[in-house]
Amino acid sequence: MDIFQMERSGHGSKRIRKPVVSFLIAFCLLYIASMFYRSSTSVLIGEVARDNITGEVTENVTRCYETESEDERSSGTESIAVDKFLGGLLATGFDEESCISRYQAALYRKTSSHKPSAYLVSKLRKYEELHKRCGPDTESYRRTLKKLSSSHTKGTTDCNYIVWTPSNGLGNRIISMASSFLYAVLTNRVLLVDHGTDMAGIFCEPFPDTSWLLPMDFPLTDQFYSLQPGNVHSYGHLLKMNNMDISTVSQAPSFLHLYLAYNYDKHDKLFFQDQNQGFLQKIPWLILKSDQYFVPYLFLIPSFQQELGKLFPDKEAVFHHLVRYLFHPSNQAWGLITRFYQAYLASADQKIGLQVRVFNRKASPVSVVQEQILGCIKKEKLLPQVDEQKLIASPSKNKTSRAVTIASLYPEYYESIKSMYWMNPTVNGDVIGVYQPSHEEVQHYGNNIHNLKAWAEISILSLSDVLVTSSWSTFGYVAQGLGGLKPWILYVPAGNRPTDEPCPRGKSMEPCFHFPPDYYRIPSTKERPDAGSPVPHVRQCEDASNGIKLFNS
Repeated sequence: MDIFQMERSGHGSKRIRKPVVSFLIAFCLLYIASMFYRSSTSVLIGEVARDNITGEVTENVTRCYETESEDERSSGTESIAVDKFLGGLLATGFDEESCISRYQAALYRKTSSHKPSAYLVSKLRKYEELHKRCGPDTESYRRTLKKLSSSHTKGTTDCNYIVWTPSNGLGNRIISMASSFLYAVLTNRVLLVDHGTDMAGIFCEPFPDTSWLLPMDFPLTDQFYSLQPGNVHSYGHLLKMNNMDISTVSQAPSFLHLYLAYNYDKHDKLFFQDQNQGFLQKIPWLILKSDQYFVPYLFLIPSFQQELGKLFPDKEAVFHHLVRYLFHPSNQAWGLITRFYQAYLASADQKIGLQVRVFNRKASPVSVVQEQILGCIKKEKLLPQVDEQKLIASPSKNKTSRAVTIASLYPEYYESIKSMYWMNPTVNGDVIGVYQPSHEEVQHYGNNIHNLKAWAEISILSLSDVLVTSSWSTFGYVAQGLGGLKPWILYVPAGNRPTDEPCPRGKSMEPCFHFPPDYYRIPSTKERPDAGSPVPHVRQCEDASNGIKLFNS
């Protein structure tokens, strides 16, 4: 007789066994629950303790740059630590939905090996407090604004400002805004930016509970377009009128223009002399126009050197920290970036970015530039060569998929590389996909949609594992800074033949200050600083012989 027959025929037996079985089931459930509770509690405590120490946040996410296995795809998620605050670089307290990229971008990039110093993190939090106290629509802002009604300033103000105004393309604007922000931090000023209409809505606000946007009713806005060399309200003009001796100026004006763009004259360049910085501290409003990354020269100004050394012990990561702190794609821009990424890049084993900037199409013919690009790929082994003897690649279990993103105003370079890898298999069986987000043909100034696309492409390039940028290109500088990448620098040839060194590897991921003043040259010799100078971390750029940039000495 089986168990079911015994239970059906013996009522006494049933009455005895039922309580026993119920007890055993309840005991097992209580035991399992207690073990789960103890395990969960210990894990929770451990995670909270670790989060408080490292600032990392554990989330059930799949890192977007990793290729998932079939098991991971079936499970849907994997538990990993995501440092969405970038080692304390980013502040808490933002409405995350208003700027999804601020904390989500960390999922799309490999963790940076360049950590911000504790001093920089502390300084940024103090700046945020200053900006919140002195930003637009505050009583301090309105009080300092009244100073502009007088030609000269009287007494001191609790808030001083530097107002950034745009010049040239988006890459130039980003590197000059970053430079202006660092100057603001060094001089205890509040940075306000004039984004106008052609940059509206492409960036998120970088500071919590306030805005960095210059109010539209700012009284000096009509002067911005007259900001040129020799402007009568410029610091250079003031020095010129006083025989280069600022000590003879009896009353400080309520505002001054700082013209630091590529074509500034010798008087405007005097801004970088240390002895002139003290006078500028007295001016409540500085209106700056620049298209340059002038940070390297700040490291040459003696009164700033000690502070900069504490902020940035890693000299090659200055822009890397500044650009990731300040510039976050708006939700509209982030949508462009993530849709492209998921459609073309997410499943690739390796992502390669190629940025081609040709400043003069007549001087650099398409065929010559194409040959230079192919020479770069071959010499540096960035992509496998094609096998022109075969129609179909040999079977291979170890083939790698590589996705190449080409950023250029023109379609010819993309069409050439795409065709090469479509018409022929690779010698090692690797699968190469080639993509180009857009090709605008010409750079459109004053166009919001053009800048939105440019910002999306810069950000997409920054998600690369390997990056090739063009010499002199600020577009490329921003991408390498965001991604923390030392690029291969593509020298765009000017002539009818490619160069022997098509794309040497950059030694630093810092941008180049293309047009520094000559004061940085070593006295008596007029030579540039080198490893033997008092500032060995400021040296000649790889891609611009007259420029200077930061290196780890």
